[in-house]
Amino acid sequence: MTADLPPIVPAQPNDSPAVAALIDRVFGPGRYARAAERLREGNRPLDDLCFVAHVEGEVVGCVCMWPIRIGETPALLLGPLAVDDARRSLGLGAALVHRACEAAAAVGHALVLLVGDEPYYGPLGFSRAPAAVALPGPVDPARVLVNALASGAAAGVAGPVRPDP
Repeated sequence: MTADLPPIVPAQPNDSPAVAALIDRVFGPGRYARAAERLREGNRPLDDLCFVAHVEGEVVGCVCMWPIRIGETPALLLGPLAVDDARRSLGLGAALVHRACEAAAAVGHALVLLVGDEPYYGPLGFSRAPAAVALPGPVDPARVLVNALASGAAAGVAGPVRPDP
């Protein structure tokens, strides 16, 4: 982690309005049409796996994990990952992803799924999900990525992805 990055801390309930505002600024209303959003509807983020970064009391970065199943395999959905425009390209997004995945592994989760760009997430431990993984709604299969937090956790994973609240 770079020395000039703000500390990444567990999200607190009073962070919720600022987190929602940051996500709205970063993604806009178009995010509600995305396949990953279907997995958050009717679901609840895992409070112990949501993290924020503050600068002078303002939330400048956030990430959450959500319980899902891929077929019968328990997994987590990472996202949204949001970083304020003024803080992009400084490593904060990568630091948030690392923190969330480390915390997930520490409490026994084995597999994380996200929809994103492999050139960005590949160096963070993510690779293309097996072709048999099916998200709800349209999504480019090349953007469906997994990170096996435990050895072999992604082997043979298949089936529809659904919320597991």
